[in-house]
Amino acid sequence: MGRFLLQSFLYSSFLWLFISCKTYHLAEAAPVQNRDKVVENLYFSSNEDYIYKCLIDIYKHHLSGILVIKKLNDTTHRVALTSDFGNKLIDFEISEQDFKVSYIIPDMDKKIVKNFLRNDFRQLLKRQYPVHQSFENKTHRIYNSETGKINYYLFVNKETQLLNKVVYTKNKKEKIDFSFDAKKHIFADSIDIAHKDFKINIKLFQITETE
Repeated sequence: MGRFLLQSFLYSSFLWLFISCKTYHLAEAAPVQNRDKVVENLYFSSNEDYIYKCLIDIYKHHLSGILVIKKLNDTTHRVALTSDFGNKLIDFEISEQDFKVSYIIPDMDKKIVKNFLRNDFRQLLKRQYPVHQSFENKTHRIYNSETGKINYYLFVNKETQLLNKVVYTKNKKEKIDFSFDAKKHIFADSIDIAHKDFKINIKLFQITETE
């Protein structure tokens, strides 16, 4: 990430403080009886490396590289991003409680950038969601998980029983959508991370598939 790109990111992120997102509402979904106490996202549960082509759009700027996610234990993952030319850009370990940066290039070594990385990947790698409410529409069973001011809505396809989407909301405002295209429960072929309150989008496309 060049210096100009980082400055644009910082400036636009400060503008976000003055933007108000709409309250999130489920569309065309009816409440149903809870049948599950916990829903799990198993896409990063294998001990094999998850390797993706990574495309990042920050406002009008574009980055690409190779992202590797490795499960270290039941609570912690290691995340490393290299450029298309093999240069290390980011290397960190993350769990729901901890975030330890081993390396980050100087232009990205800013608090707001590290907060962005910590929040996005903590939400992406979150595994267990206690179920508060359940809903259904024509294609999905939707689970609501609530923790204080944070709510998650997990969309599980009725036909495939695969997790297709997680909507992350805070103070009832939609913040981030995580969309998954998958053929099996433990590996997503592609992932789209879309921010709703500022223009950041991350797309991941599988390079090697875990068995």
